[in-house]
Order: sequence, then structure tokens, then C-alpha cells
Amino acid sequence: MNQIHSKNLFAFLLILVGFSSCSAIDIFKENVEVPISPPYKSFVIINQEIGMRGFSSQFIDQQVQIHLQQALEARGLVYEKTEPELVIRYTSNEDPRKRETYQNNNVYPYWGYRVWDPWMYNPYFNNRNNPTTSSYELVQVIVDFIDQKEDKLLMTLTGVTEVSNQKTKSKKVLKTTDKIIAYFINELKEAE
Repeated sequence: MNQIHSKNLFAFLLILVGFSSCSAIDIFKENVEVPISPPYKSFVIINQEIGMRGFSSQFIDQQVQIHLQQALEARGLVYEKTEPELVIRYTSNEDPRKRETYQNNNVYPYWGYRVWDPWMYNPYFNNRNNPTTSSYELVQVIVDFIDQKEDKLLMTLTGVTEVSNQKTKSKKVLKTTDKIIAYFINELKEAE
């Protein structure tokens, strides 16, 4: 019985660590100038055609271009340079930030030793260490979907996520790009 309890506890801790290591990705829809009028059969990524970088890292920028093109082609759209029905433009906002965290300095529980000296172990008095500062980056992936005939925005989708490690930045940017594409495809399906 004790072994089953420890396995369940271990599984719970693994799930908890897995959820805490994932940062949320929020998608915001803005700048709707004209309604979506499907079907759109062809597209172009303007960044790729004019050599405009949307990210500070050239590697991430190329990954986003490839990822956008492959994801839209997988959904049946064709890349067309000369007369596309849909024009896609992307950019980013990479904002370095800092966060202060405090740790509880109270090493004793609120019961027990506090009875003898309530001021020393009071949870409301002198129970914080010096703050520790951690750096992270707030990354926004901004994608404009433009109707070529109307020359107006169908929508701007902005995906926002936090990156605490530069090694995982490209992975999180691509996950954010996936969510933006899924959101756009869902909007196309609803408009049909």
C-alpha cells in the first residue's frame, strides 16, 4: 500500500513540474478592417520577398518564415509570389524584463516554537529575505493577414509568451506561431 502511495505522489509531482515549466501563450485579435471572405487559395509572406526581418535573431526569423509557409501549405494554400489572395507580414516585440521574488525566511512552522517567542517567528514581521531577481523576455509574435484585393487588414493576431531561457526561445516562438495559424484557420472555417 505504501509503494502505491509513493508512485501516485511521484506521478503527481511529475505532472506538476510539467505544468509549471510551460508558460502560457495568449492570442489577441486586433485591427480588423474588412471581414474574411474565403476561400483563400494562395498566399505570400512579404517578409520573405522583400528581405525584412521580423526578429532580432536571423535564425529564429528564418524558422518563423519556414514554419508559416509549411503550416499554411499543409492546410491547402499555395505560395504565390505574383498574384496572391492573402498577404502575410510578421514582426516581433522582444522585451527584456526582470522579476523580483521573495522567499519566506520563517524556518519554523506557525505553531510550536512561536509560542515561546512570537516576535521572532511572526509571519508578518521580518520574514522575507532579500529579493532575488530573475531575467526573462516577454516575446510578442505579431502577424498581419491582409486581403490583397481590398488592400486592407483581415486581422492582426498577436501571440504573447514569456521566455526565461534563450535556448528555448525558438521553440516557444514556433509554438506561438502555431497557435496564431490555428486561430486564423479557425476564423476562416467560421467565415465559410
